[in-house]
Amino acid sequence: MNLFNGKDLKGWHADVPAKDKNPDTPASFIVRDRKLVSMGNPKGHLITDAIFSNYRLDVEYRFAGKPGNCGVLVHASAPRALYKMFPKSLEVQMQHQDAGDFWCIEEDITVPNMEERRGPKENWGISAGKERRIKNLTDGSEKPLGQWNTMRIECLNDKVRVWVNGVLVNDGYNCTATQGQIAIQAEGSEVEFKKLELTPIKKLSK
Repeated sequence: MNLFNGKDLKGWHADVPAKDKNPDTPASFIVRDRKLVSMGNPKGHLITDAIFSNYRLDVEYRFAGKPGNCGVLVHASAPRALYKMFPKSLEVQMQHQDAGDFWCIEEDITVPNMEERRGPKENWGISAGKERRIKNLTDGSEKPLGQWNTMRIECLNDKVRVWVNGVLVNDGYNCTATQGQIAIQAEGSEVEFKKLELTPIKKLSK
């Protein structure tokens, strides 16, 4: 199923804290030329109305202007759980040159050689001030700026596996959540999405 219909944001809702005080704040997420666009600011999240589990999510995205930060959040639940901004979730990072990193946002996940990729064990955590980043497996998997990247995220039970442009970039297990909403970030940079396609799965791809 297509999570984005190419016409409007039906099936999604935005959570942008700046709109609490000023409802006239410009939209952080728009549809332009049949693409879903995260404008980057004001910062916030575009969140599916529905909850999903055991799926493959195929995403095509590119930075529309300057390279920067964005992400897809899986297993999202309680809004504004971290820094009064980020929903409880597991972030699959899209930040330029770091695509495929995991960021733990009040949820956790395990990968092989975790100390090498997350830092000293005593600093690990899922809340503010803790080592929440788990570095991806590769460098150079992203396309040059301006070109479209593909990201495939597979979530099956407590496992999350990620590919960028066909290259396996992260593979985690023992995730503390197995279902939830899917969210897209507005985190400072304009990003275009032309595909957000979800397919139910019963096993992970190799």
